[in-house]
Amino acid sequence: MNQEETQPMPLGDETQPISSESDPAQGQNQDDDNGNADLGGTEGNDSRKGRSLSWPLLITISLAALLLIAATSAFGGYLSGINERTNYEITQVAQQVSEQYQLGLDDIEANRYELARQRFEYVIRLEPNYPGVTEQLALVLLEINTTATPTLVPTPTLTPTPDMRGVDELFSQSQILLADGKWTEAIETLLKLRKDEPDFQTIKVDSMLYVALRNRGVDRILREGDLEGGTYDLALAEKFGPLDVEASNMRTWADLYKTGASFWGLDWGQSAFYFGQIIVVAPNLRDNTNMTAAERFRIATIKYGDVLAASKEWCLAQEQYEAAFALGEDTLVQPTASWVTQKCTNSQKKNQRTQEPPPPEVVPTGEVVPTESPPAEPGPTEPPPSEPAPTDIPPTEPPPTTGPPPTTEPPPTTEPPPEPTSTSTPSP
Repeated sequence: MNQEETQPMPLGDETQPISSESDPAQGQNQDDDNGNADLGGTEGNDSRKGRSLSWPLLITISLAALLLIAATSAFGGYLSGINERTNYEITQVAQQVSEQYQLGLDDIEANRYELARQRFEYVIRLEPNYPGVTEQLALVLLEINTTATPTLVPTPTLTPTPDMRGVDELFSQSQILLADGKWTEAIETLLKLRKDEPDFQTIKVDSMLYVALRNRGVDRILREGDLEGGTYDLALAEKFGPLDVEASNMRTWADLYKTGASFWGLDWGQSAFYFGQIIVVAPNLRDNTNMTAAERFRIATIKYGDVLAASKEWCLAQEQYEAAFALGEDTLVQPTASWVTQKCTNSQKKNQRTQEPPPPEVVPTGEVVPTESPPAEPGPTEPPPSEPAPTDIPPTEPPPTTGPPPTTEPPPTTEPPPEPTSTSTPSP
């Protein structure tokens, strides 16, 4: 048994397990060596390839950077140009807003409220937060609507109740309103009827609209002093038919009043001219300032007289003061008018002295001033023969003779021959 236990294994059996146990380590070492060798070769190749690709990559990156810088600069310049243009537009708008606001203030001072309203609304459209424009617009609207016809403003609701009245009921209601003289309500009812049923009794509805617009326009001009609203209503009425003489005259007078008021404070001569035409036919015509045409004419003529007096047009200024005093005396203006009248009188006397002809030159008596060349003195002439006086003794026949018959000479006269007369008598 000991021999079996101590008997050595065969050589082949000894080497196989050893080789089997030692091969993995050796293979691993060999693989590591081979791997290191391969890795070294790969790193060498990569370094050579990296060096060969580095220059084109750097050029590409540089070009991209330059393009990026150029694009950034161009975009910056574009933004700068946009900002400059925007700032210029803002400056221009601000200048226009300031100018229109100042013109609106000037219109308020000249009582041109409608024009001032338009200017302030324009300023609000361009610059809603412009300082003071909202307050000025509110004042202008207050002045415009001071004497305007009050209208019922419906309470604003989110869902207004529709008018469910029938067409016939609207037509009947319009007739009642016209009979009562409620022109505004009649117009609103007729417009509602026209909107709901455009073809309903077209001729009658047009006639009713004409009557309502015409009468409301006349009332606004005569009773309310709303000249703008009155002329607008008459213009609308004229679309339905020609205006009658009275309505046409009202519109003409209102236009004259508005034209004269447009020159108020700017050209007193023109203002006096236009109001002078109105006072003949409608002296009590007024506008929303409650100044009648007669009062405006009186003030305008006084102001125009002051202008003429300042220009030393004394007589023309006197005419203006006299026209103003024909409507009523003014104790404040009377001293100026008297002084202008005195100036006019003095200037007229001075003009008369300068225009008188010089006295004729006195010629001494006894001297004849020849006006024509004296006629030539005629030569002596023989006096004409005088006929003998008739006698009762019959004439005796002379005895026949062979010579010529004797001639009978008239008796001599002692009177001198008459002096020749000239056709032109010299003046003494």
